[in-house]
Amino acid sequence: MAGIIYLAGIDGELVEMTEKAYDSEDVLQTLIAQYPNLLAGDQMNASQPRRWVLVKREMALPDDEVQAGRWSVDHLFLDQEGIPTLIEVKRSTDTRLRREVVGQLLEYAANAVLYWPLERIASEFETACELRGVDPDQELQGLLGADSDLNDFWDRVGTNLSAGKIRLVFVGDVIPSELRRIVEFLNEQMSPADVFCLEVKQYVGSGLRTLVPRLVGATERKRGASQSAKRRWDEIRFLDALRESCSPGGLEAAREVLTWARGRKLRDWWGTGSRNGSFIPVLDHKGNAYSILSMWTEGRIEVLFQYFVNWVPFDSKEKRLELAGRLNAVPGVEIPENATERRPSISLDGLSASSGTQDLLRVFNWVVEQFQAA
Repeated sequence: MAGIIYLAGIDGELVEMTEKAYDSEDVLQTLIAQYPNLLAGDQMNASQPRRWVLVKREMALPDDEVQAGRWSVDHLFLDQEGIPTLIEVKRSTDTRLRREVVGQLLEYAANAVLYWPLERIASEFETACELRGVDPDQELQGLLGADSDLNDFWDRVGTNLSAGKIRLVFVGDVIPSELRRIVEFLNEQMSPADVFCLEVKQYVGSGLRTLVPRLVGATERKRGASQSAKRRWDEIRFLDALRESCSPGGLEAAREVLTWARGRKLRDWWGTGSRNGSFIPVLDHKGNAYSILSMWTEGRIEVLFQYFVNWVPFDSKEKRLELAGRLNAVPGVEIPENATERRPSISLDGLSASSGTQDLLRVFNWVVEQFQAA
């Protein structure tokens, strides 16, 4: 049975409006593109409502380093913090909205963090703005404020991508219970990524149309009320957490990494995970943001080969193998040859036991120099 809502007119009369299915999926996609506020940013974060700028509809997404695009995501938006937001729209009549769309969008997300270079996103945004007859800088300033630093904003977009900090949103006129349960599960497991379902119902009556967005299936951990309490990690909290997971030597190794990053004038990026804290030193160089490594409160360092594959000179397999060889010469480090497209880990305790921290940092000095030279 179709739902009914009532619109109170200024004359005191009630207008009865009946729920109506969208004529096509494209109608709903077009509405999302024209009216980004339908994405219910206030329901995602009550204290700091998300605001949006559209990068592009049907944003092409490759599955390796050479293909122009194997798939396309329905919309790519950016919010005011530079978090890439991938939107997939399905009507309730499409049975793929139940399970298949989850695998589809997760596949998109996995390839986005690997194969969407920042330069391409910025270029697609500028092209799409020009096609709509709007100025790209003015469009961003409308999101961020007239005095905002646009270069800093794009740096944040690149850093978020490198760290896997993205947002996935399933949009439909009706969200089935199966999809809601899957999203609830993903929300509890995925960090720093966010996953949301958004139901946008349409009601018509007396020549009027009302659109009602509602966030569905978000757990309390991801709702705006608790999102506002979700704090970014900092050095004090990070080291306190490491004391619980590392030996004193491992803790000291982490301090050496932090000192090294500041000495190299790398930018601190702290994660917002609810359970596990992360730190990434970022090299800002000639408009690019290079994530050098990631360090976690579980007591490990990750070598970010997964992201290096997008950046000269480590887009070359031979160069990544050279890096792996340099790392394997460090006592306490063992990088498998088949891990040069993934994120292999190094134990902080293992480094401290072998006095290998300074040797490791000499290798990462070399990594920084390679990016600067490129």
